[in-house]
Amino acid sequence: MTNTAEQNKALVLEAFETLFNRRDYAAAQRFWSTDYIQHSPAFAPGRDGLFDVIKAFPADLRYENALIVADGEYVIAHGRFSSAALPANSIAADIVRIKDGLLVEHWDVIQDEATAEESKSGLPMFGDRFPTRA
Repeated sequence: MTNTAEQNKALVLEAFETLFNRRDYAAAQRFWSTDYIQHSPAFAPGRDGLFDVIKAFPADLRYENALIVADGEYVIAHGRFSSAALPANSIAADIVRIKDGLLVEHWDVIQDEATAEESKSGLPMFGDRFPTRA
């Protein structure tokens, strides 16, 4: 049975909530395939590579989703990763392929979130407000 676009979007959001916000690695294994393919150059291969990177971030790492779209087995989630002990929040477009109800492949495009002073467009990258940096 093929999941619908709405089911795939809900699956990705629940997977991201479980891993990034709740940091429940045992539960997160239910969402990521044991044969998970990671295309991000910042992560070691596989599901363990992803989990190891997340484990290295501070416990207050948060993921907030702004937009999610699905087409067939692909889902694109536009979101913000904050409180990751980095100089700036990260705005990401995560592209996930789903097969048999599991996340099986991932690509991402990540940028530092610009402040109002850094933005040439004058528009925030996420939501309707600019972040501030101390």
